[in-house]
Amino acid sequence: MAHNTLKSGYQQLVERLNRFPQGAPPSETLYKILRVLFDEREAGLVSLLPIKPFTAAQAARNWQMEELEARKLLETLAGRAILVDVDGVYTLPPPWPVSSSFR
Repeated sequence: MAHNTLKSGYQQLVERLNRFPQGAPPSETLYKILRVLFDEREAGLVSLLPIKPFTAAQAARNWQMEELEARKLLETLAGRAILVDVDGVYTLPPPWPVSSSFR
């Protein structure tokens, strides 16, 4: 059935984070952290962002939405320190290793 193959926004984000060289192996701890940082819609959208720095126009194309709407969401994420914004160029920082002391 098709609904069994659909991935949550969190699963998509974990796969995207694993495109970084150091990756972020799936674990219950990682999913707990992502649920604190993102709602499921945000996680799914962030999973579609490029690995390299990008503009709001690029995010809007990936998200299939108007650039103004994408910019507002990017600014919200940057305001929560989830994205880095340098003069309108955004990037998602690579994942940090989760120490056993955080579990």
